[in-house]
Amino acid sequence: MQPLRNRLRNLTLKYLEEPGARGLQKLGLTPNAVTLLGFLVACAAAVLVAMGHLRIGALVFLAGGALDLFDGALARLTNKTTPFGAMLDSLMDRLGEAALYLGLAVYALTVDPDSRNLTIFMALLILALATSQAVSYLRARGESLGIDTRAGLMTRPERVIILSIALFLGEATILLAMGFIAFFSTWTMLTRLIHIWRRL
Repeated sequence: MQPLRNRLRNLTLKYLEEPGARGLQKLGLTPNAVTLLGFLVACAAAVLVAMGHLRIGALVFLAGGALDLFDGALARLTNKTTPFGAMLDSLMDRLGEAALYLGLAVYALTVDPDSRNLTIFMALLILALATSQAVSYLRARGESLGIDTRAGLMTRPERVIILSIALFLGEATILLAMGFIAFFSTWTMLTRLIHIWRRL
């Protein structure tokens, strides 16, 4: 799985991230500005989802995820890679994702709430959010200990794509997607925890 992911990563870098970063450089944007812009776009997606505009919210959230690809590439391109920039990127990624889940919670509670089982919806939402945040935390914590912790299937790019597709397809798919994210994020969390434990 990891060799396939590495090949996809290299293709994304060559044909998407680097061209996008060059375009943003021409616009005069800094890496940190792109990071903050990506967060604001994710917040806009969350507002749209909360209002029930799921398909538009899906496209906006996907655009925010795309911006997240470009800030690191832009930092490398402009030789502005800094520890603060990396920390800001990680923070905004987590907050942007959390904002979308908040939008989903508001949507579930206010847009025709009688049409769904709120207990199941909210339980899966909270579980998906918590385990997703734990996956990101373990990578950051592992790297602070000098351990490369990228194992597992459910990382941020996969979550962004799955959530965007689910939002676009409609509510029935959202519930399935949250369950899918919760299950595989838990598996990824345990995989990373065991990896760190073995290395330590």
